[in-house]
Amino acid sequence: MKIPFNIPFLPEKANIYIQEALESRKHCGNYMFGQRCIELMKEKYGFHEVFLTTSCTTAMEMGALLADLKVGDEVILPSYTFSSTANAVVLRGTKPVFCEVTPDTMNIDVTRIESLITERTKMIAPIDYAGIPCEIDKIMKLAEKYNLMVMQDAAQSFHSFNKNGKPCGSMPTLAAFSFHETKNISCGEGGALVINDPNLIQRAHFLQEKGTDRSLVLKGVKSKYSWVDLGSSFLLSDILAAMLLSQLEHVEKIVKMRGVVTNAYRELFQPYADNGCLKIPVIPERVVINNHAFFVIFDTDENQQQFISLLKEKNIYAYIGYLPLHSSYMGQRFGYQADDLPVTEDLASRIVRLPFYSELQGDSLEYCIAGMQSVLKIIYDL
Repeated sequence: MKIPFNIPFLPEKANIYIQEALESRKHCGNYMFGQRCIELMKEKYGFHEVFLTTSCTTAMEMGALLADLKVGDEVILPSYTFSSTANAVVLRGTKPVFCEVTPDTMNIDVTRIESLITERTKMIAPIDYAGIPCEIDKIMKLAEKYNLMVMQDAAQSFHSFNKNGKPCGSMPTLAAFSFHETKNISCGEGGALVINDPNLIQRAHFLQEKGTDRSLVLKGVKSKYSWVDLGSSFLLSDILAAMLLSQLEHVEKIVKMRGVVTNAYRELFQPYADNGCLKIPVIPERVVINNHAFFVIFDTDENQQQFISLLKEKNIYAYIGYLPLHSSYMGQRFGYQADDLPVTEDLASRIVRLPFYSELQGDSLEYCIAGMQSVLKIIYDL
């Protein structure tokens, strides 16, 4: 048996919706299925407006444009994140200011943010690692205190809920979701930019339509459109939106199926965590997670590497996680060294992301758990 790191979920309606989209002869962005996805997300999660994009990466880039980030500005973000979070701001000539993370969630350490704020700080860009919501309420208070914008990289947290019951992405000015094939809700490649400030909506339409005011023509406000702003082609094809809709309609089912995997992993690793051999995610009180991922932080990097290697021999494929951005080649170009963020550097050297997908159930899950159990016994001999 083989347990890959990820397999995308495929609802029955996917084929039906994709066929409808093909036959409509309306294949580019902002057509029927795209609009249905947008209306569903706005109604269900209370987002003010949603723009479907080609990826979470382009959603973040569109958000950086919308925020008017400029050369000389600074954006505070965790070092433990994917390169897209940083690239979105760096492409505007803005400096990334990297912050430490906490071992419980691998999210940005909110207690360290204020010390990083300078007169050049324009934005805070937290992420929700493994679908665990960051402390967005505290981040929003800091942003309000210093008149900063918040763009939440919620790539992994669609259908997760903060401790106040609000959906991830509903509180900051901007939030970006990913619908990449590795995510709970996927359409191969895709994303969304959520905008919760109505004052930014019209300009967002211009940015999404290559910097033109074409949206005003479609509304009947103008007879011709022209180039009025910066922009790019931040548009998700309606064919992919059709696949996305089939997933959005099954989000509760998907999260529930993945919850079985979360519970199995937690039951397996909890005794080792209790014995101090490793750490597993600590979900904050009253937070509801979407069961996107499960990570384990081993006590040593040698044990991390042995765990991954021995699992691979059993055709079970785990993943090392992100390499910190601050100590990467690009991070060093911004003046950082590995020991500038020792907590992040240490945690990243010991973390493992486990195989995780909706259909990891039954015999497959039993094989996966048994394989991990045998490897853990070899490493720790408990």
